Amino acid sequence: MACAGDVPTLETLAAVDLLRHHVPDRKIRVVNVVDLMTMQAHGEHPDGLTDRDFDALFTTDKPVIFAHHGYPWLIHRRTNHHNIHVRGYKEEGTTTTPFDMVVRNDLDRFHLASDVIDRVPKLGYLAAYAKQTMRDKLIEHKQYITRYGDDMPEVKQWRWPEAGG
Repeated sequence: MACAGDVPTLETLAAVDLLRHHVPDRKIRVVNVVDLMTMQAHGEHPDGLTDRDFDALFTTDKPVIFAHHGYPWLIHRRTNHHNIHVRGYKEEGTTTTPFDMVVRNDLDRFHLASDVIDRVPKLGYLAAYAKQTMRDKLIEHKQYITRYGDDMPEVKQWRWPEAGG
């Protein structure tokens, strides 16, 4: 998984936490991109990664779910990386809760975790129950904000789990 931006990073980490709970034997790498200029090719920008360095971070043969705080097409500049699926701003949403804005743009932890389940070979049928849990959580979210006009406490209060906890 990869991410850029504060909210996408939080949602990516929450998705990883969900996946660690539902499919604990799966290893997940998280790449947090702080400088978006590194996503460009080295020849296009002085801060851009070389193809070799980019491939080492993102691989060319494993699925990558990239949560991005901007338009997805900004990440899709590299060639030979059909394995990268970008979730980003789609101009969806209105005046609503902060978490609902990321849900409406499919950038929330539940959509991101589902993307991983869909794209990792052999994981889909093993994690069907986890994917149903993600769908149920999205329904619960919608019902909660309709009733209370606020995000669910488990979303607002989520923190990265303590080591060993």
